[in-house]
Amino acid sequence: MTVARAGVGQGKRSVLGVLVDITDYRDATERIMQAARERRGFAVTALAVHGVMTGVQDRAHNARLNSFDLVTPDGQPVRWALNLVHHAGLTDRVYGPTLTLKVVEQAAAEGLPIYLYGSTEPTLERLVPALERMFPALKIAGVEASKFRASHSGEPAEIAERIKASGARVVLVGLGCPRQEVFAYAMRPLLDMPLLAVGAAFDYHAGLLKNPPPWMQKYALEWLWRLGLEPKRLWRRYVLLNPAYLARLAAQKSGLWKATPPPPATDPLDKFAV
Repeated sequence: MTVARAGVGQGKRSVLGVLVDITDYRDATERIMQAARERRGFAVTALAVHGVMTGVQDRAHNARLNSFDLVTPDGQPVRWALNLVHHAGLTDRVYGPTLTLKVVEQAAAEGLPIYLYGSTEPTLERLVPALERMFPALKIAGVEASKFRASHSGEPAEIAERIKASGARVVLVGLGCPRQEVFAYAMRPLLDMPLLAVGAAFDYHAGLLKNPPPWMQKYALEWLWRLGLEPKRLWRRYVLLNPAYLARLAAQKSGLWKATPPPPATDPLDKFAV
């Protein structure tokens, strides 16, 4: 018998027009693994403030995000939005790097091979042994670094064939937001397995980035930690997007802005970053 948990299983809700699932780690992991067992296409991403705001600023991308099978509240402010606006009752976020480890752990336990797509060769060279140390039973079917360019004609099908031929049952995609979500959206119809857009998980688990202290994560100060680590690259993301997110959330909560989600996208993409 399945025991319902408070706040979980209520489906998707609009956070500034982006549909985010009311879920927790156990529910999200099980949904991903069920798709892997059934050999079913399943697109997943974990969205923090930056990920949500990419949808707010680009309605076509918003529609792509709304087509995902599972969108988890990666950042505390996204979890807070679900609780504040939709009374979700979530007690924790579903953080991409942590969800990655939970999925990899379960895949290792069930003998389901994974495929690592994205990032750079040096990062992957550190990530693979790190995952193998954590999960000795893990099967890594393939590893493919990003090309950092747009796809060529016919290339998406070629990538899909390589992944399927490897025997993989789960694909982890580390291309950065929003490239990884575009990749997962475009590749979903071509693959009979889950695709997880995992953000900075590759860098964290390869030992290239350090997680902030738990108290900073609890109080949604992870952005400040990352800003201190990469100020030149991330200052616009946090200094400009965080206030815009809070202003729009206040407008949604007060009813001044309806934040109507666009319908899920269905159109295929011919070119996207690989």
